[in-house]
Amino acid sequence: MLLPTISDHPDGLILPLKVSPKAKRNGVTGIHDDQLKISVTAVPEKGKANLAVLKLLAKELSIARSQLEILRGDTSPQKQVLLRNISRDELESQLTSLLQE
Repeated sequence: MLLPTISDHPDGLILPLKVSPKAKRNGVTGIHDDQLKISVTAVPEKGKANLAVLKLLAKELSIARSQLEILRGDTSPQKQVLLRNISRDELESQLTSLLQE
């Protein structure tokens, strides 16, 4: 199975995202250009979509919201999210499960 490219960071791992705001429903929808594609119903105003992305990721990956931080792409559909306190194996396992659903 194809997974997004996960990069190392001094504080954890970086997961690249392609975000589609104003979608009909929240969810992980697949892989797009080597990025995890996520759809959120929130509008891209005043950080609402970013907050929705972090909440969705925390829920889908079964980790605390406090373990996630957007490093790049606050105002762009392409984002880089830092994940703390999760191993590469654990993240890859979670992503594989998500993408098979």
